[in-house]
Amino acid sequence: MSDLSRRSFVFGSAAAAGGVAFGQYAQAQAPSSPAAANPLTAGLGPHSVTFNPWVEISPEKITLIAQHADKGQGVGSIQPLMIAEELDLEPGQFEIRFAGPSPAYFNTGFAHELAPFMAPDQSPEAEKARAAALEWLRKAGLQMTGGSSTIPDTYDKLRMAGAVARETLKAAAARRSGIRAAELRTEAGNVILPNGTKISYVALAADAAKITPVAVTKLRDPSQWRILGKPMERLDIRSKVTGEMKFGIDRAMDGMVYAAVKLNPNKGQPIKSYDASKAQAMPGVQKVLKISNGIAVIATNSWYAMQAAAAVDCVWEPSTYPAEQAEHWKIAASSFSPQFLAKEWRNDGNIDAGLKDGTLVKAEYRAPYVGHQPLEPLNGIGIVTDKDMEIWVGHQTPQSVQYIAATAIGMKPEQVTFHNEWMGGSFGHRLEFENIRVLAEIANQLRGTPVKLIFSREEDFLQDIPRQIAMGKYRGSVKNGKIVAADLQVAATAPFKELQARMGAPTKDPDGQLAVGIWNVYYDIPNYRARSFEIQGLSPSTTWRSVGASANGFFTESFIDELIHAAGLDPLKARIEMCRIPIYRKLLETVGEMADWKGPLGGGKGRGVAFVESFGTAVAEIVEVTMTDAGIKVDKVWVAADVGKVVDPVNFENLVQGGVVWGLGHAMNCELTYSKGAVQQTNYHHHEAMRMYQCPAIEVRGLENDYTVRGIGEPPVPPAAPALANAIFAATGKRIREMPFNKFIDFV
Repeated sequence: MSDLSRRSFVFGSAAAAGGVAFGQYAQAQAPSSPAAANPLTAGLGPHSVTFNPWVEISPEKITLIAQHADKGQGVGSIQPLMIAEELDLEPGQFEIRFAGPSPAYFNTGFAHELAPFMAPDQSPEAEKARAAALEWLRKAGLQMTGGSSTIPDTYDKLRMAGAVARETLKAAAARRSGIRAAELRTEAGNVILPNGTKISYVALAADAAKITPVAVTKLRDPSQWRILGKPMERLDIRSKVTGEMKFGIDRAMDGMVYAAVKLNPNKGQPIKSYDASKAQAMPGVQKVLKISNGIAVIATNSWYAMQAAAAVDCVWEPSTYPAEQAEHWKIAASSFSPQFLAKEWRNDGNIDAGLKDGTLVKAEYRAPYVGHQPLEPLNGIGIVTDKDMEIWVGHQTPQSVQYIAATAIGMKPEQVTFHNEWMGGSFGHRLEFENIRVLAEIANQLRGTPVKLIFSREEDFLQDIPRQIAMGKYRGSVKNGKIVAADLQVAATAPFKELQARMGAPTKDPDGQLAVGIWNVYYDIPNYRARSFEIQGLSPSTTWRSVGASANGFFTESFIDELIHAAGLDPLKARIEMCRIPIYRKLLETVGEMADWKGPLGGGKGRGVAFVESFGTAVAEIVEVTMTDAGIKVDKVWVAADVGKVVDPVNFENLVQGGVVWGLGHAMNCELTYSKGAVQQTNYHHHEAMRMYQCPAIEVRGLENDYTVRGIGEPPVPPAAPALANAIFAATGKRIREMPFNKFIDFV
């Protein structure tokens, strides 16, 4: 795989983006020393101890720190459980607290994405590049949740944090008892002496604080695990089911006022003027404030504030992008030209000769803007004083919250104290800052008063920065039952590049996310070219669950299926035979075995298969559908994913199933369109995900053949849409090349 393994010619600019653009980010937002001190030390109480940035023990309680934000994916549970595995704690014996901003919590999981090599490449050059990327991340102190990186980032260091705490507590007990540490053991939050006497960890806190943390070089073998790798109940499940869980939207404070906003629906533009006379006479209204891109109503509760905000008559500055959706697609179609070429990511063989050598196949694909739309709308609480700001909000990049809030009101990032919250969903929404800047502006006008901001559902839709709009123009050729050439061209707005700019780290480098799903294709196609074009002048776009792969995976795996059909081959068998990577080939074989794939089904039934690697995790999916008189019924889905190690089997299955439902639902039903500069879809009935009665049975299998631990939050999404489209073709003979599919076919 020599031509595929070296990403230097593929993702060299992504590495540059890491070193240059994120370097600016680090200087602006993570100015602390690269050798970051333990951030828990400053707030430590008397007779308490912290061994590292993830464990804090006082005479009253044990607190474990979750450095990654929990937006519903379960990492607020698995992070402390990885610590508890080595620390010998049981669920219920510790509290969980989200980490504040600190370079000590830099994300090591991004090293694989930044290094310019293919995911399965284990060559010395690849490992050297990953080590260099890891060192850069350490120096930058980049703290972020995203990219399915939580488990890859924390798998080793959280278990090590627990092991260090365990051995240090044993050393403290040894000093107190006079018995050698080697003769002591730990169980359920206690150090146990040879005679059975138990000394609780909290009772040892003061003693342990006087000891230098014990160095630990070896972790327990998975065969010794008590918790990890076994079916477990997430720590947050009970409180969520009972309604006891407090999300950001649930937080309240004494003396708090409520704010709702009406912002310019022409994204990024200011307000010209407004008439608030009607709103000011409505119940509960206290003030109407002008902010940079709209107005805010201050009231005695959120409902009064939202109703009054809707009643304010605003005159907006027009959009800088085309007002009507049709023009967006025209600009997208015109972007396949040299002036918009971002990068040629691969060019294997001789693409021009290959396209002439056989039967030519051409196809054009489209992926629309889509919204994030988590159940919990954007919200937050902020207090601004003459000296500083304090903010409570659920977000995936703590340092960015400090930077955006501070910049909005003329403070420095270190003047902003950030408290992360449990989130009711994100899907990329809470990587953005629509609510952060607005909250800071409002609180700055009401200094000393806690302000609770909640976006109405309609405002959340209108202000959401959507997934990139994308178009694919693909060509290929087949000859003698083989695919001999594939030319993949994608034009899209640049989601990650635009997010970087809003984070204060602009870059001119190509957006590497637009290469995912076109360059990391592991089929043996001798003549292969992949190029991305960056569309200019359209709606701002941002990261959406699985980012570039969400569109490109649909384009590429649909087109591979078209080429396979043109070659007269079986869709699954052909993929297996073409796949260059043994563990990925095993993945395809596994999903075929799960579905008992034996070729065409007939009788109005069809199966489609798709295989996509994103964020290092390879996922293969088979979808089965039936054509009924009323439309397509999705019957069943089989999924195989290789993550190297499944640390939480129950949550793994749930994340995969949720990703499939998310991917299928958006492929079937969802798009955002613009008219008069504003999004037309302003609630769920216009942006409808998969309904419960439409949801198929989803069978999941996790493989552990990968050489390293991978994440699973996003990778199940990209194969869902092409597997469904390919299944519809198998059942009906109709190719669907544009999402959402309900434009072309009904679903039941």
